[in-house]
Amino acid sequence: MKKIALATAFSLAASTAFAGGLSDPIIEDPIEVETSSSAGGILVPLLFLVIAAAAASS
Repeated sequence: MKKIALATAFSLAASTAFAGGLSDPIIEDPIEVETSSSAGGILVPLLFLVIAAAAASS
């Protein structure tokens, strides 16, 4: 009889432990930072030209 009472107690405790269920995770939006430069897209080609000129002169 003690085993039945113990099993009942454990089953009641287990069912109340999961009564709330799983909640949906909170996912925050990623932070996007826009950077503006006065050089625009010309900085990389100019840097390439400087490096190419330095290599050609040596």
